[in-house]
Amino acid sequence: MRIGFIGCGVMGRPMALHLLRGGHRVAVWARRQEAAKPLLVAGAVACASPAAVAAAAEVVFTVVTGDADVEQIAFAAGGLAEGFAAASILVDMSTIAPLTARSIAGRLATRGVDMLDAPVSGGGQGAIDASLSIMVGGRAAVLERVRPLFELLGSTIVHVGDHGAGQVAKACNQMLMVATIQAVAEALHLSRAAGVDPARVHAALAGGSAGSRVLQVMGGRMVARDFAAGVEARLHHKDYAVLIAEAHRLGLPLPVSAQVCQQLNALMALGWGRCDTASLLRVLEAGQPGTGGN
Repeated sequence: MRIGFIGCGVMGRPMALHLLRGGHRVAVWARRQEAAKPLLVAGAVACASPAAVAAAAEVVFTVVTGDADVEQIAFAAGGLAEGFAAASILVDMSTIAPLTARSIAGRLATRGVDMLDAPVSGGGQGAIDASLSIMVGGRAAVLERVRPLFELLGSTIVHVGDHGAGQVAKACNQMLMVATIQAVAEALHLSRAAGVDPARVHAALAGGSAGSRVLQVMGGRMVARDFAAGVEARLHHKDYAVLIAEAHRLGLPLPVSAQVCQQLNALMALGWGRCDTASLLRVLEAGQPGTGGN
């Protein structure tokens, strides 16, 4: 197939490489040209604008940071909408608000263009391993057209529902994951304050019913005090803003999520937004004299 790809970062670059290796023709555009270089070396074709990407493709993937980025790429001057032919497909794999996904889908539909919101879980390593979980919102018939492409990117592909449903599922994913990171931080903070080795507590918990991938990976970073970004905390902060806004729109109480959101706010205020979300441990320590926050 003729594919377009916009978003050549930690997630997008390996995903686009998988599509190239699958034998597809891939046209790319990047705000920073150097970000696309590995794809061009692998055989992708550079385009001068998102509109040129859309004109060269049947299906365009976008993997960018937030709502404003997707809307600009789609509808600004030189955007995708100017280049799409009728019956083209936009697959947005960014994490954005469900209402934004529905709005973009509706605006594209007036031009005869289909859209899937298809955010993913699995992180950079999942993108490299093509083991992502893909949560899809949109028409089932459109999903079936692009399913062979999704199968090059992920091991779990679930049609959650209509437009925006994929983003609701992603919000739920982030809700559970970051709340668990906060719980791990609190557990290890408690163990240290009580004079018990956090590394030993971490090892004990990992073998019991509290064991999880979040405990293994994020707890391991906390024990090692390795706060270099795996996923930058500012992105989880952005995702929590999305889910809290959706809860507010629905009049839905989410007391645990609201508290976790405040801890992420504190993390950002402390200047650790580009560090790993394991820094939630340091937020707890910053509020307790003598524990240190390095």
